[in-house]
Order: sequence, then C-alpha cells, then structure tokens
Amino acid sequence: MNPELEGFRDAVRRFVASEVAPHGERWRAQQHVDRELWHKAGEMGLLAADIPEEYGGSGGNFAHMAIVFEELGYAGDMAFGLHVHAIVAHYLLNQGTEEQKRRYLPKLASGEMIAAIAMSEPGAGSDLKGIRTVAVKSGDGYRMNGSKTFISNGYLADLILVVAKTDPAAGARGISLMLLETRDNPGESRHKAGFRVGRILEKVGQKGQDTCELFFDDAHVGLDGVLGGEEGRGFAQLMTELPYERTIIGVAGVAAIERALHLTVEHAKERKAFGQALIEMQNTRFVLAEIKTEATVARIFIDRCVEDMLAGRMDTVRASMAKYWISDLQCKVVDQCVQLFGGYGYMLEYPIAQMYVDARVQRIYGGANEIMKEIIARSL
Repeated sequence: MNPELEGFRDAVRRFVASEVAPHGERWRAQQHVDRELWHKAGEMGLLAADIPEEYGGSGGNFAHMAIVFEELGYAGDMAFGLHVHAIVAHYLLNQGTEEQKRRYLPKLASGEMIAAIAMSEPGAGSDLKGIRTVAVKSGDGYRMNGSKTFISNGYLADLILVVAKTDPAAGARGISLMLLETRDNPGESRHKAGFRVGRILEKVGQKGQDTCELFFDDAHVGLDGVLGGEEGRGFAQLMTELPYERTIIGVAGVAAIERALHLTVEHAKERKAFGQALIEMQNTRFVLAEIKTEATVARIFIDRCVEDMLAGRMDTVRASMAKYWISDLQCKVVDQCVQLFGGYGYMLEYPIAQMYVDARVQRIYGGANEIMKEIIARSL
C-alpha cells in the first residue's frame, strides 16, 4: 500500500457504501443488480482498474483490483459480478488480437458492455475437456450449438466468452474461446432462435447475482470472434488466465473472513448470557483467538499472492493453494461465527447469516477445490 492506493481505497469504499450496500435486499429480490450500477462503476474507473489507459482502462495494476474486491467483501456484497467482468477483460488483454482489444476493452471499461464467461455445462463442470458446445465455420462466421449453466452475469451480459469445441476430434487441442455478442445474434430477439438466455437460477446464496442457463441454437459468432484469432488455443489460454481468477477468489475470501471476525467480536462484546458478555467466556475467547490467528495467516498469505501477481510470478500452483485454502477457511470461519451468534446467526436479517449462505460456492466456482488439490499434487 502507498498513499495513492489508500486514496483509491477511500474512493472505492465511498462508492460501495453509497451505490452497492443500500441495494442488496432489492437485488436479491430481483436476482440481478441494476445495469445502472455498471455505468456508475465505469465512470468511477472500477471496471477496468488494471487495464492500460490505451484500451480505455484506468491504467492501474492488480493492487487496484484487489482493493475493489476487498471493499466489496467488507461490504458483504456478492451480487455485483465485477469479478467475472474483470476476468474476461484480462483474457482479452493478454490473449486477444489488437483489434479485439480495441473493440471490446473500452466498452467493458465504461460499462457499456457487461461480460460473462461460459465454461460449465450440464454434463461438464470442472472437466473442461468434456464440454459439448460446438462452434463450426459457416459462411460469414461460426454457428454455435450447445448449452451452458451456472453462468454469472448471464442475464445482463452483452459479451460472453464461450468455451467451445471448434474441432471435436482433437480433444483439448480442439477447444477455442469464442467471443459472442448477445445483442447482434440471429433471431427475432435475444430470447429466441440463435442465442437464448434461460432462467435465472435459484441458488442457496448470492441471490443478487444473475446466474443463468444459456442456450446456443445456431448462435452466430463472427469470423473474427475466436479469441486470439487462432482456433485450438482455448485450453492453453484458460490455463494461462485461471490464476488471475483464483487469486481474486482468495482476495475476496480473506476480506470476508476479516469482516466475519469483526462482526462477531462486536456481537460478543454486546451480547450477554448468564450475566456476562459472551466475550468474557473462555470458549468464546478461544474460538475468536483461533479465528484471529487464522485471519492473520490468511492475510499475510494473500498479500504475498498480490505481490506475486504484481511481479508477474504468480503461478497456477500458488493460485490453486490460495483458492482452495482460503475458501475452505472462509466457510469454516463463517460457520464458527454463526454459532457464536446463536439463533440470531440463522436469521438473514443479520449479515453473518447472509455471509454463511454466500460463502459456500467459493469452494466450487473457479474450479472445485478438489481440482485445486490435484493441481497442487502434480507439482510435488
């Protein structure tokens, strides 16, 4: 941290307090955030804080994005799908052609376009080699057929990075990442033939996040819609960019751990049982002491990961460690905190209860934690 980053944090914190925190209940009811939020975040320079200015970004680095995700974590917001949006921006920045960068990145930075990435399918989650969505050359572009599920930002997305097979017989070497624009698809509307958005899925938590099913029925992708301009590079591109996503999950997880600890300490000081505050009871003090220690270890670890990202030395193994260990710890800590809240901890009007249902998916998306362990094991 330095004075410039501290000033940036203050600005982000004010933005989250005024434009995000007050609307959580309404967003959960409607199952998506307002498109206006994306425009306001774009005006603030938050959507592409670590994208170079020449492509419409704010010209910052990963530290700026880490601050954004920390502040969203401290506010308890899991509805704003900025993480997915930022991930797609980095695929474009690092893997896209120059024309693709100039065409899409300024619109992603401003909020004119909202991005999603479509990997998971009904029959293929973490096993990307098992995907069945196919994109075949036809006339002026590609025709894409298949379906995706569990797609964050799926309802609002204007640009979707779709994992598809352009050569089904070639295995992993036949996978490409396709840039699908939802507004310009064949059919009478985005909800009919071509590209179609299914229902917003009813999730256990993160109900304000528009997580959808997507369907491709001869959906159109232009000839220039293969990320990087070359078929068959999709699997390698995914392996290169996934550490960014997994480090983000770790950053958000540590922020949630720290928030849960703060909320629980405050509750334990105020709540009385058997004539004394909970904080005065040895069991409560020991649990909180353990959480404080674990939160400190997690903070030191994720700060090192941020340093590694900034230095360009963050690798897949370290990112997998951060993703699996921190998300596991997040779920454990929040569960312990709910227990210390007692019955109040099970009421959704209390933030700790919302954190409990929101946390669980951290161990699943971005690659299930079992996959993370397999990646780490292969490095032994």
